Amino acid sequence: MTPEDRAAWLRKELERHNVLYYVHDSPEISDSEWDALFRELKELEEKHPELRTADSPTQRVGVAPLSKFETHRHRILMLSLDNAFGPDEMRAFDERVKRGLGTTDDIEYECELKFDGLSMSLTYVDGVLTVGATRGNGETGEDVTTNVRTVRGVPLRLQEGVAGTLEVRGEIVMLKEVFAKLNEDQLARGLKVFVNPRNAASGAMRQLDSRLVAERKLNFFAYGVGHADGVPATVQSQISLMNWLKALGFPVRQEAIALTGVEAVIDYVEKVESARSSLPFQIDGVVIKVNSFEQQGELGFTARSPKWAIASKFAAEQAFTKLNAIECNVGRTGAVTPYAVLEPVYVGGATVGLATLHNYFELARKDIREGDTVIVQRAGDVIPEVVGPDLAKRPQGAMPHVPPTHCPVCGTELVREEGMAVLRCPNTRGCPAQVQRKLEHFASRGAMDIEGLGEKQIARFVELGWLSDLPSIYHLRDKRDEMLALERMGEQSVSNLLAAIDESKVRSLDRFIYGLGIRFVGDRTADDLAREFRSLDGFRRATYEELEAVPDIGPRTATAIEEWLLEEENQKVVQGLLDAGVQPVEAEAPVGDLFAGKTLVFTGKLEKFSREDAEALVMKQGGKAAGSVSKNTTYVVAGPGAGSKLEKAQQLGVQILTEEEFLALLPAGTL
Repeated sequence: MTPEDRAAWLRKELERHNVLYYVHDSPEISDSEWDALFRELKELEEKHPELRTADSPTQRVGVAPLSKFETHRHRILMLSLDNAFGPDEMRAFDERVKRGLGTTDDIEYECELKFDGLSMSLTYVDGVLTVGATRGNGETGEDVTTNVRTVRGVPLRLQEGVAGTLEVRGEIVMLKEVFAKLNEDQLARGLKVFVNPRNAASGAMRQLDSRLVAERKLNFFAYGVGHADGVPATVQSQISLMNWLKALGFPVRQEAIALTGVEAVIDYVEKVESARSSLPFQIDGVVIKVNSFEQQGELGFTARSPKWAIASKFAAEQAFTKLNAIECNVGRTGAVTPYAVLEPVYVGGATVGLATLHNYFELARKDIREGDTVIVQRAGDVIPEVVGPDLAKRPQGAMPHVPPTHCPVCGTELVREEGMAVLRCPNTRGCPAQVQRKLEHFASRGAMDIEGLGEKQIARFVELGWLSDLPSIYHLRDKRDEMLALERMGEQSVSNLLAAIDESKVRSLDRFIYGLGIRFVGDRTADDLAREFRSLDGFRRATYEELEAVPDIGPRTATAIEEWLLEEENQKVVQGLLDAGVQPVEAEAPVGDLFAGKTLVFTGKLEKFSREDAEALVMKQGGKAAGSVSKNTTYVVAGPGAGSKLEKAQQLGVQILTEEEFLALLPAGTL
């Protein structure tokens, strides 16, 4: 089999398994088997870039960051829905529908889940995804195509041939289990947790770096169409449309059902509401649509919503309980955040005893006090939060909560930076809570990936005095005999842990930089720094001016990095890690100097390779690839669909190249 044939087979097979998993919920292979096929295709495309296609599953990992999102005008308005609260309002809607149709007969309605996520429009041309756009104001949204491509449930190519343009509408959602894991990771990194899955999904789609979006593991469910060419004549109702969309490869929830009569609809809504906590994602109601397209056309629209559809909204899942105490956590960066200790209460399908209070500014704004009877809800059906107090039940003498002035763990006086709502403990070295969180972050999967050295194990070793800073991790081998004497630490588990620690001594430079826990330096920024400075020595010598010159690093981050590098204690930590045998692997050096001293920006659609691969070629030839155009830009490579970047390049007089002209610059044999 030729590489071309093998790549084509792998693409088709991977997408077939995606459909089985996301659309039919009947996977034929394990995740590890899917990953093996994916790796094979990725390696094949790396060896033969000409085989890479726009609809290849490898394009779901994300591409280099954009400077901003372009606007997208919807060909057909994305209208909102009117709401109905309770059976009486549903019956009133049913009466309006009957009057509009001039009938007293029971109406057939299609009922489907109302996802609590982000509305999305997907445009396909001749069966291939070309545009993904947010709803925006209903008339224009933002073009987030690069982000949409990372969502595995979104078909890059339709299962059945559809000529012309088809716009499919649906919802981007984050599953509850993914959301819970995301917030666990956020807490482990000392970062702010997300309030609910909707905000996490919406925030992800607003990321300019689609590689970050890919990490969020979002899902998509289809519920309708906008502009549509080539819809089969047999599709005459909403339920038949949903079945057709499923046949095309779109995930469609099995809860979608056609029911006759409003009373049957009301019963269905009640059943869904009672079962909502068992669903794998967040919903806030049921959408009810007149099933017949002919009747929909007869009913028409108002200025803002269809007359043939309504959203039956659920009441928020809340409960009342007593707030026994207000306590606080100290994160990796020293952020001190309050939380509520509650009288345990059952809400949103779980018993809640602790709930977030976000920060002391929010705590004061809501005027929440110890002893209050408070309203608690499971935000996003996952994270418990205190909505506010029931003032009528406030006990006499309850006093406003006074934020701490000193760290509750180490006693250091807290500080509040200008313009920031968070209190922070500045004792970065001596605060045990910060030491614990930093060790967890360094050992985490995204950093040095030390399997077996998790939160509980680190806490145990810190308490024993074996861990006090990052270099101490690599001296745990000296404690082998003491480890074997500990409960639940057998010969095999100790050997595995020490082997994982030894293995972590050789990690890529970007993971090492990320693991250091420098404020504002996430994994993508760490990757940018590694690409720019290539070696640890180069990074350690970086000046503020050099740091700020790195694409996508602003003054705030550059200042934080410079201050971290200049601090003597941090220098000792890095040296201690090197002395312990840690050897960060240098970033790949350029293979040529064609673009040395030059900065290139890519905009629009590239035909020969992805934007990420194009930028990698620039860096291999000694140049810089930036996400925005400035007076320092040497070339702008513009493909079809180029927008504001092209306009700015023209205004600044930056030389503009076509993709073919860019390719002509490359040395022979590059592709």
